[in-house]
Amino acid sequence: MIHDLPADLPADLIGAKAHGLNELMRLGLPVPPGFVISTAACRAFLRDGRLPDELPPQAGRVSVRSGAAVSMPGMMDTVLDVEPDQVRSAIAAVFSSWNSPRAVTYRELHAIPHDLGTAVIVQAMVYGDRDQHSGSGVAFSRDPSTGAPVVFGEVLFGRRGIDVVSGSHATRPVTDLAEREPAVWAALESALGRLERHYRDVCQVEFTFESGRLWFLQVRPGGLVGRAAIRVAVDLVDEGLIDRGTAVQRVSAGDVRAARTPRLRTDVDLLARGQGASPGVAAGRIAVTADQAVRMAADGPVVLVRPHTSPLDMHGLAAAAGVVTSLGGPASHAAVVARAMGKPAVVAAPLTVDLQADCVRANDRSVPEGTLIAVDGTGGEVVLGDPGTTTAAEDPHLSRLLAWMNADLR
Repeated sequence: MIHDLPADLPADLIGAKAHGLNELMRLGLPVPPGFVISTAACRAFLRDGRLPDELPPQAGRVSVRSGAAVSMPGMMDTVLDVEPDQVRSAIAAVFSSWNSPRAVTYRELHAIPHDLGTAVIVQAMVYGDRDQHSGSGVAFSRDPSTGAPVVFGEVLFGRRGIDVVSGSHATRPVTDLAEREPAVWAALESALGRLERHYRDVCQVEFTFESGRLWFLQVRPGGLVGRAAIRVAVDLVDEGLIDRGTAVQRVSAGDVRAARTPRLRTDVDLLARGQGASPGVAAGRIAVTADQAVRMAADGPVVLVRPHTSPLDMHGLAAAAGVVTSLGGPASHAAVVARAMGKPAVVAAPLTVDLQADCVRANDRSVPEGTLIAVDGTGGEVVLGDPGTTTAAEDPHLSRLLAWMNADLR
């Protein structure tokens, strides 16, 4: 039930996160030392309340993270900076969070079986807030919104990773590393290229750099939106990494539909322009809390507008037609969940959510809850009213892919 990293074991036993860490270590990339407690141990704990009798010794402070076989971003507990004599209680807390209401709701929304359980990863702590040469971030080997072949992501200097993925802080583009921490940037860029060649697909990583030394904490598939998935599949064929048959298999009917997603009309009353985090257009009345979004959705579509979102907002995210946040970036909780749900999202919009007055403020305007707005998750526009949409421009990558699909059918 307890395995060192790396261990050549399947993801359904040690979880997708530990499986990814093993791949990172096999490639010689830096991962904090640790061990993983299997999903079988979680199922045993949930059944009879017992943890494994003995744990490997820990020399210092550790992180205790969940890691299910199927990714459930932010749905279970993470316990950081744990004293060695508190590790067992931290593991029990993470195992128990498998049955938290938000995790149960997420599994029901994504048709994930409730009896899988989660693995737990115990690793030596690395500190993104150690000093002025420390920080944390999320990076993609290509742009997850467009598929463009450039390193994309966000970073917070002097902060821990939880501050990045929660969306509770205004992040900086990951390319800022090139100037402020050039050695970290070079190592990150090189690793992303190596991972992409290894997986023959776009990857995203979570990383921390401590006193100028880079550490990887997770690797997983890119999580691309439809248009980006199509461009990447076509580009990887051109680069010789995959063949046309593989490219066709990787693109779903949903990706093709998403690539034809319309855009907002251009003659609009612009309220704010943020970063497009999940493409598509949605119109609905403003709701400034998750609970209010659920109530208002009974009478028609709503757009949830929040400073940032957390797993506690899952019911509101599920009820809303679109999402807007004033903080965070493309790797924030709101962006990741919206993409997984196929809902338009705009993050880092320059507006203020006033929960006392139940309104949204942007520039000199105050817009009360219940006002009709529309969002374009491609361009990042938040507009007053519902101006309608225009047809998306022809996509040359989609045209090539459809030609390959048609050739396969003949």
